[in-house]
Amino acid sequence: MSAHFLLTAAARTISVVQVARMGEDEAFALFRTMRWHATGGDPVCPACGCAACYEYRTRRLFKCKACNKQFSVTSGTIFHGRKLPMREYLMAIALFVSGVKGKSALELGRDLDVSYKTAYVLAHKLREAMGADQDKGVAKGHVEVDGAYFGGYVKPASHKENRRDRRLAKNQSGKRRVVLIMRERGGRTFPFVVKSEDQAVSTIERRIAKGSTVYADEAASWDALHAKFEMHRINHSEAYSTDDACTNQAESFLSRLRRAEIGQHHHISGPYLKFYAGEMAWREDNRRWDNGALFELAGVAALIHPKSRNWCGYWQRAN
Repeated sequence: MSAHFLLTAAARTISVVQVARMGEDEAFALFRTMRWHATGGDPVCPACGCAACYEYRTRRLFKCKACNKQFSVTSGTIFHGRKLPMREYLMAIALFVSGVKGKSALELGRDLDVSYKTAYVLAHKLREAMGADQDKGVAKGHVEVDGAYFGGYVKPASHKENRRDRRLAKNQSGKRRVVLIMRERGGRTFPFVVKSEDQAVSTIERRIAKGSTVYADEAASWDALHAKFEMHRINHSEAYSTDDACTNQAESFLSRLRRAEIGQHHHISGPYLKFYAGEMAWREDNRRWDNGALFELAGVAALIHPKSRNWCGYWQRAN
């Protein structure tokens, strides 16, 4: 019996040790290749898009011949205004993509020997880049739909007489949210966050292509979808799959996100849930790739993503 791909040597094509052994010149060359992968590493001005650029000999800077603006390999990316050496950012990407259930900021900070605040923002910048193209994607074909509640942890009372049913809305913290997933069979995963399942119907109708077949459970929230799509429903109290009617792939994603919440992050606040959901969708879609390919994919995504409005200067804000 052959071993699962992820258990073979073919799944391990890069390691943190390899990245740690890189010199700064080698790390800079790799950054160039990932930033300007379409031109083979030749710089392109981020301001005007001109490919005719000077390269300084004494500093790692470039100057555009058209607009005369100077820029670096990280200008206008999520690493804009970086303070760490390039090799450490590459190590962060390698560590981040290798975690099956994600990577906590505390663990990442210890691995890189940086503060928790630095690791927290860096991890969220990577999550933002990974999930950048998921917000506007449209699912098509055979699409599974499901949802699950995350976040909003309420600590249980110690004494029996003080205990409350934490499932009731009146006993929630207000931070609890539903992650809705639209997953194409054999295709992409598109998550989004709402306060309750019934609020997701309009988004689902808009983001699933006409003519698609939708698979869902027996929750009353999905009854309205019958008017727009061919529906196949599964009653989970009777079976998990009946005559091709199942939501197993959607539940696979939700299970991965649940494992990340319980096993890595422990508590996820509602406003940041969409970033964690986007990361787990990226991991789920690329779960069959070797870690070297994941490293390159995440690196390119980070270096083509614009400067983050969510996380640049995050700790300096008053709120």
